[in-house]
Amino acid sequence: MKKLLPLIVIFLILAISAIIFISIAKENQPLTIEKGNRDKKALDFKLNFTNDSYCKMIINKRENALEVVNSDGQTWFFDDPVCMVKWLENKSFKKEAKIWVYTLDTNQWIDAKKAWYGVTDKTAMHSGFGARENKTEKSIDFAEMSLRSLRGETLDNPKTSKKLLGE
Repeated sequence: MKKLLPLIVIFLILAISAIIFISIAKENQPLTIEKGNRDKKALDFKLNFTNDSYCKMIINKRENALEVVNSDGQTWFFDDPVCMVKWLENKSFKKEAKIWVYTLDTNQWIDAKKAWYGVTDKTAMHSGFGARENKTEKSIDFAEMSLRSLRGETLDNPKTSKKLLGE
């Protein structure tokens, strides 16, 4: 028994160390999904610590960021409208999802389906689809923005970029 005691102590120290290490590592992982958002509200998330659920990039600006909330209160985060559209396209809850976008003009979270989208704005994924609460002469609605995203008609596409920017 006296010979086992040092081994037991070493084992306990290693086990406790492993538990502490794992818990610290979990706390430092970027956020990719938030659960429990039963009210389907736009959540305040930490910049430079939250991953886009589609492209996995770290979200470093609120402008044009989006959040998708399903009926279970799960919330996913996106850095660009095109990422959200591509991610949501084949989800079973697509039609019922609550979608929030942070606007360029009013700097607040609004219903993304009621927002207006520029086509030549600077965005994280170079889509050009900057979100606005107020309609402008060259802005498009959510349905058109979604369609163009799925077709690849973004500023990242050289043909589209040349057409829109005259380059």
